[in-house]
Amino acid sequence: MDGERIRRLLDDVQHGRLEIDEAMRELRTLPYEDLGFAKIDTHRDLRTGFPEVVFCEGKTSEQLAAIAGAIAARGGLLMATRADTAAFDAIREAVPDATYHEKARIVTAGPAREKGGGGSILVVSAGTSDMPVAEEAAVTAEVMGNDVVRLYDVGVAGIHRLFAHRDEFERASVIIVVAGMEGALASVVGGLTDKPVVAVPTSVGYGASFEGLSALLTMLNSCAPGVVVVNIDNGFGAGYFASGVNR
Repeated sequence: MDGERIRRLLDDVQHGRLEIDEAMRELRTLPYEDLGFAKIDTHRDLRTGFPEVVFCEGKTSEQLAAIAGAIAARGGLLMATRADTAAFDAIREAVPDATYHEKARIVTAGPAREKGGGGSILVVSAGTSDMPVAEEAAVTAEVMGNDVVRLYDVGVAGIHRLFAHRDEFERASVIIVVAGMEGALASVVGGLTDKPVVAVPTSVGYGASFEGLSALLTMLNSCAPGVVVVNIDNGFGAGYFASGVNR
């Protein structure tokens, strides 16, 4: 049904029975590919500008291989998040040219997005322990076609480390701030720049940080305007959103 509908649309456009804009609107509503245990949204790229991303946690090796293989077979970009080495091995069985970004826990294959308009995205982490989430944000933004600059371990416990990089704030178009513990870094950065700030609370911290809840509440209650907040440890969401703002 999918192929027949596409052929009909192309024929209508070719013979002047349908405008290109109307055909594109109809293509955006075409169906998914049903694997039984998963329904792959084959036209998300047309609707949103970026293809469906695979979340690896909770999926079996067999499921990951089948999903990755189906996406790669269409010749587009494959991106899988929260992937451990076992998930990478399963995906690589179906997609041999897959690449594992170990620190970010992301697997990619196929053509990344071409560099688009806008400036760079600056990814800032409070501590070294926040790097996995920061890398998830950075790699996501890079795969989506953005120039990314990393600035790690500049938390408020040694605020002079942050002030030494003020020029990088000025050069960036969007800033992602990743912090655990009390999460104060996002407010500090938000008060130093006129650039939009995407705050990412992490689950890093001692007992009273409540696995990131403390940082989340601090960021939500930031007195600095221009700060938006994603969920705990959601580096992917931050990278995706920052890319949309930048492009």
